[in-house]
Amino acid sequence: MNKKKIIIIASILGITVSVLSLGNLLSNNLDNYLSQASNSKTLALYIEDENSETGYIKSETTQFPTEGYILNIEKSTCTNGGELSQDLSTKKISLSVEHKSNCSLYFDKDLSSSEKTLTKLGKTAKEGTPAFGSTATTDETADGLYAMEDDYGTSYYYRGATGDNYVKFAGYFWRIIRINGDGSLRIIYDGTSAHGNGANSTNRLALQSIAWNTNYNDAKYVGYMYGGTNGSSSSSKEEAQTNETNTNVKTQIENWYKTNIADKGYDGYVSDNIFCNDRTIPGKTETGWSNDTGLGYGAKATAYGATARSNVWNTDANKVQPKFTCAQKNDAFTKEDIEKGNGKLEQKVGMITADEVVAAGSGKYGTSNSSYYLFKGPWYWSLSPYYMSASGNADVFIVNSYGHLGYTHVGGAGSIAPVISLSAEYVSTMSGNGTMGNPFEA
Repeated sequence: MNKKKIIIIASILGITVSVLSLGNLLSNNLDNYLSQASNSKTLALYIEDENSETGYIKSETTQFPTEGYILNIEKSTCTNGGELSQDLSTKKISLSVEHKSNCSLYFDKDLSSSEKTLTKLGKTAKEGTPAFGSTATTDETADGLYAMEDDYGTSYYYRGATGDNYVKFAGYFWRIIRINGDGSLRIIYDGTSAHGNGANSTNRLALQSIAWNTNYNDAKYVGYMYGGTNGSSSSSKEEAQTNETNTNVKTQIENWYKTNIADKGYDGYVSDNIFCNDRTIPGKTETGWSNDTGLGYGAKATAYGATARSNVWNTDANKVQPKFTCAQKNDAFTKEDIEKGNGKLEQKVGMITADEVVAAGSGKYGTSNSSYYLFKGPWYWSLSPYYMSASGNADVFIVNSYGHLGYTHVGGAGSIAPVISLSAEYVSTMSGNGTMGNPFEA
């Protein structure tokens, strides 16, 4: 990811106050603008080039930089008291000069929100895609973070036995899962003290012995919410996937958040980002399960999207392909955002998805890994449905006590590692290097 800068050097004479709209000037030659102020002008554009001996190459054009650039106020200067500023929302550049003034205008590539957070964390983007079917037992992102699209843009994620993704927030230690596409930071609870990779400790989990739901004999119970009351049967996929009644696990985790985050004054630093409870039903061709009816209600045997992507029944490990996008808006749990999400959360908290577990280095379904940063010892819930079994149990993915991606029926008593997203604005104020001894914190 090369950061290119365009330098515009111009002699601007006798302008009292001028406002330059970058949007308008994108299609106009700067010579034309200067000619309105003076017949005397000089102009030269230089583009940064790492292959050049001087670090820059001279441009053959006098065209203003195209969309995607922003004025570098700190580096841009004017003589004789000239002042420059830019409105970041409109991209209008204000130039105030009273006497003859030479101005040097520096335009930087305007990074995306996630790229800005990437830079803030001292990381760069890494090329390629890892072998998701294999376990990551070393730090595979020490030299840069892998990229994958999410519902907000480009997400950058940590993988393997990373040692520089520690965050301290609200009095707790957390581990960074990934940078969301909007620049916010998705983090998972990791205890009241810092724990090294491979540490087996209940302290790394916020809640223990929590059932996903007290009933588990209907496909609707794989949902974070579901249609009808607890104990009633669903008669259609639409009814099963109606977000009407909370599961026990949703109630428990939101109560924890209210007590430990919101009531302590930290809620304003947390973004309202999607938590995906993917209830898509790809069918037996994709899942590889011969019993799959593809119906998704009642006691009908049904496998879900993450089950197909994590290679449960398929034998080809190359088919392990996690994703960070949420296919159904109904499954995209948010608190207030109803544009991208469903607005069904009471608090801005959720859990990790099976796709995020695989991306972090668990390997394909059922492979053990006690080396990567998501291993905690006791097993804990994910947010991803697994299947409605042929024997009549609703099952959800978990991170197993051996660190691998497994599953259990929703009536099981498991632990919870809450996941939240710190806002990009909050992240911009953090310091530290992300290690156990010097975690990122504001």
